[in-house]
Amino acid sequence: MKGANCLNPSAMLLLKNTLRLLRPIAVITSSVVIIFSGVFPLFAYYDLPKGILSAVSLLLLVGCFIIHGALTHALNDYTDYLSGTDQHSPAYLSGGSRVIQEGRIAPQTLKWIGYGLAIGLLVVAGVLAVFGYYPLALLLVIGVWGAASYSMPPLRFSYIPLAGEWLSTFPSAFFLGLAGVWIMLGDFPEWAVQNAVINALYCIAWVMIHHIPDLQADQQASPVKRTSVVWSVAMFGPKYSSLPAIVYLILIGLCAFWLGTDRLWAAIGVAVIAILSIFLIVKTDIQDAEQVTACEKKLLLIAMITAIWLGIFI
Repeated sequence: MKGANCLNPSAMLLLKNTLRLLRPIAVITSSVVIIFSGVFPLFAYYDLPKGILSAVSLLLLVGCFIIHGALTHALNDYTDYLSGTDQHSPAYLSGGSRVIQEGRIAPQTLKWIGYGLAIGLLVVAGVLAVFGYYPLALLLVIGVWGAASYSMPPLRFSYIPLAGEWLSTFPSAFFLGLAGVWIMLGDFPEWAVQNAVINALYCIAWVMIHHIPDLQADQQASPVKRTSVVWSVAMFGPKYSSLPAIVYLILIGLCAFWLGTDRLWAAIGVAVIAILSIFLIVKTDIQDAEQVTACEKKLLLIAMITAIWLGIFI
């Protein structure tokens, strides 16, 4: 037995390219922890069948990697390749998975991977709906909507200020956070809604930082990728590229009042996290792509801490 050497070169190449496209670290630090934030309280504080709950959790994890990993990245990479923005990206954490730029996957192949996954998932959603599994069906539709509307024409919301966040990213992240609760309880307790909102807002906040190194590349794209970061710079000047992220973090800080005394430790944690995140952004030289990337890595770590904290203190 020789471990990885048992795989032939073609299989190894396929595995490497798949992992590159999935960007598993990004998916884990953003989407997987959102699932944890909604599912862990069901394990810890509810009397539910642990076998079924474990199966639902595994199902959500698999769906997360398929939709937020493969589908989202395939469609986004293909669209950004066509507009030219990824070619000009400094490509630290930004600039897509680079599978096209590095010659790993051909653009048309990536396109049909995205289209094939989207169609396949919608077919599965239709079958689930026929058999009465409406929450699962709707969750799949929302996931496909988030990926397709964010990247693909004619909507291509990631190229429109605010639209990418609120019409694509937020619904996808929000319902991912509610998915386990919805399937297991058929209801939306307030703690679950609070967790889903805060985690989705934090996801958007770090995505705004993620867009800063790509600012010039997005401005040069055809059509111009007018993210909220590009819009903010056009309106207020280069020093304000971090403004969208700070606004979303302020909204997160305000959520501490929503949590109130009923979830005092969660509220304190959210307030501290929001203040710390804003401090990290403010002290970052936003003209330095490497510093911005380092800041993004810290925000991803804080995103994980936020989701875990909210999942523990309900």
